[in-house]
Amino acid sequence: MTYELIQGLALPFIGTTLGSACVFVMRKGMHPLLRRALTGFAAGVMVAASVWSLLIPAMNQSEHMGKWAFVPAATGFLLGVAFLLILDRLIPHLHMNATACEGPRCRLRKTTMLVLAVALHNLPEGMAVGVVYADILSGTGAITLSAALALSLGIAIQNFPEGAIISMPLRSEGVGRGRAFLYGALSGVVEPIGALMTIWAASLVTPALPYLLSFAAGSMMYVVVEELIPEMSEEPHSNIGTVLFAIGFALMMVLDVALG
Repeated sequence: MTYELIQGLALPFIGTTLGSACVFVMRKGMHPLLRRALTGFAAGVMVAASVWSLLIPAMNQSEHMGKWAFVPAATGFLLGVAFLLILDRLIPHLHMNATACEGPRCRLRKTTMLVLAVALHNLPEGMAVGVVYADILSGTGAITLSAALALSLGIAIQNFPEGAIISMPLRSEGVGRGRAFLYGALSGVVEPIGALMTIWAASLVTPALPYLLSFAAGSMMYVVVEELIPEMSEEPHSNIGTVLFAIGFALMMVLDVALG
């Protein structure tokens, strides 16, 4: 189980790191159309993961509550949204192509705030991976190793374009290739850290697992609606983001059902 746990926690970070390495092989900056396509794909994966890998298992674990089985899923989901909303207000960060930073005023460099924005985005993904492995460690049997691996693999796949989305624009801003790669990779470090913290929290309160599963789902959905959907829908009008959203959603759904 130790090997499977390390593998599951490492895969998303590896995906981000490999994506960040695109800065060494792509000389030109990322075309806006490609960036919107990759953002749409990431959004689709996150929405599907929130439903199939987190919310449905949360409700399945609460079946003993009868018609009130929705309570842990709904409560955890809304708390996850509130948690990201609070972090969004407390942590200074700058979204791609934005002219003004969000959160409290600060004197941080633009590159630092860009990395913080992606790190804030990646935290819910780390929590999602952590909570499914926490469920396995608890021995409830609600989530299989294959299903947990499917979630880790799906997030790793969508992290690849995310790594490129952070490192390539930094390169366009004049940051050296090595530093752009490092910043991109560092933005993904928060995922294994978030996963380990979630596993630790779940070990303290095992009955809270349905709430934690839906909490991670709510956090990811906040990122999708607040950040990814607006970015993939930027002008000039294009359906590429929507098409890639559907492809990402379908891919994550297939992975979860086929491997779960």
